[in-house]
Amino acid sequence: MDDHGGGIPYLREAIVFLVAAGVVVPLLHRLRVGSVLGYLIVGGVVGPFGLGLWATTWPPLGAVVITDLDGVQALAELGVLFLLFTIGLELSLDRLWAMRRLVFGLGSLQVLITAAVIGVIAWRFGNSVPASIVLGACLALSSTAIVMQILLHSRRLSTPLGRSSFAILLMQDLAVVPILFVVGVLGAKVEGSIGVELALALGKAVLTIGAIYLVGRLVLRPVLRLVAQARSPEMFMAAVLLAVVGIASITGLAGLSMPLGAFLAGLLLAETEFRHEIEVDIEPFKGLMLGLFFMSVGMGIDWRVVADEPVWIAAGVVGLFVLKSTITAALCLAFGVPRAAALETGLLLGQGGEFAFIVVGLAMSLALLPADVGQYMLIVTGLTMLVTPLVAAAAARLAARLAHHDTASAAEGDLAAVATIDGHVVIAGFGRVGRLVAATLQAEAIPFLALDKDADTVARERVSGQPVFFGDASRVEMLVRAHVGRAGAVVVTLDDPASAERIVEAVYGAWPAVPIYVRARDAAHAARLTAAGASVAVPLATEASLQLAGRVLVGLGLSEDDARRRLEHQRLLEGG
Repeated sequence: MDDHGGGIPYLREAIVFLVAAGVVVPLLHRLRVGSVLGYLIVGGVVGPFGLGLWATTWPPLGAVVITDLDGVQALAELGVLFLLFTIGLELSLDRLWAMRRLVFGLGSLQVLITAAVIGVIAWRFGNSVPASIVLGACLALSSTAIVMQILLHSRRLSTPLGRSSFAILLMQDLAVVPILFVVGVLGAKVEGSIGVELALALGKAVLTIGAIYLVGRLVLRPVLRLVAQARSPEMFMAAVLLAVVGIASITGLAGLSMPLGAFLAGLLLAETEFRHEIEVDIEPFKGLMLGLFFMSVGMGIDWRVVADEPVWIAAGVVGLFVLKSTITAALCLAFGVPRAAALETGLLLGQGGEFAFIVVGLAMSLALLPADVGQYMLIVTGLTMLVTPLVAAAAARLAARLAHHDTASAAEGDLAAVATIDGHVVIAGFGRVGRLVAATLQAEAIPFLALDKDADTVARERVSGQPVFFGDASRVEMLVRAHVGRAGAVVVTLDDPASAERIVEAVYGAWPAVPIYVRARDAAHAARLTAAGASVAVPLATEASLQLAGRVLVGLGLSEDDARRRLEHQRLLEGG
């Protein structure tokens, strides 16, 4: 084996990767290129099908490129393990059980329907039945590594988009077991009942997972406590890594997915008191290994084939995205996922996944797939993974527009239907201050309704049952729909001084008898609001300071009444 420099295996590859992770990707990030896309681009440039093509004709170039993917890909697989492990850490068995309808319902249907449709299309293009089954099965799965990294980075794992995406991805990981078995059976052409063999394989999987869970619950916590008592961060980290890699290896030896084993390890450790310490310790390893995985994907794309068949390659990439996105989005809608989240989930899961590289490679070795078809599908899969960050960004913008439109239409319609409310309080702005005012009113059983221009805020609050409606409170027609003329008061809580003044002018100009209470930025802003028609303008920063000063006075021995009088006097001074 080539020692790759200095007697240390893969030293050059490690240096190239560290330069990419520590220098090139941060530079690309300054150009607004995300880290995932940055690693994919760098991998394509320094890989054997990028600058590596000229490494033999120009030897100095060989020092900065990677031509041997075997070691890189083996190490890159650890990135997927760490990702699934951290996902398991963030879940609990109770939450997982609560998601069973999405996991086993939505996820199963996505895999089965997508695999069937892609298989039929592959068969219609002249592939054999076994080859079509293989292509349908592996292309139905999406990239857990890329999608989960995007969701975690944007902190959207707990949103409807995150829940539906994660449920589908988890079912796809579980589907690895029967898919691998079917590929093996098709390649071996064994005699006997495939159904019986498949049932036995699934039974073996259930027993393996059950045994890991039971033994893990008995062993992991006492072992980690013993290691923690040594007060050695190195020993603790070693024990955690052993748990991740060990359980993943067990599932791999049992014929299951190694990432599934890492996910089980995360679930087990999430039930211990060491969960948060582990999350902090494992984060750098996960980030670096995932970066290496994304680079390896970029390295595997042979750009010469892309240049030779640009039309067919482009058609394959677009077709796979359109087909998978349409099926997934439709299923999400059928399972009650909001329209915007369903659309974004479909687009986010439209790519092929890392598992396709394993299945297609296995199918080619078993002569199930012709070499040219296998290479074509590997390139299409790699390119769909490469463009996923761009598609995800576009999907987020499209979903935001759709959510804005849906929320605006629904909320304005509901607002127009509120015809019997009387003596209520209209709250303009439902941020932190608006929610506090609403909670105080609810505690006294005083009716209210709120207006806010943030569609996400409106959607979130309406799910929890709050009477919050989408609308601009500075528009008189919107204030008419909120029945300000019959309101007991209007409370303006916006942090934007200009918007607050416009609302006060609109309310006072149309209904001068309705009291207006306004949050002010400072004393000068409060004076302008009062001049515009506000009944009371409270500078929140000043009020918070006065309340703090009052607590100090009481703490130093003044009576509550003396402290209150002093604050009232100070308020008059501030207001003057």
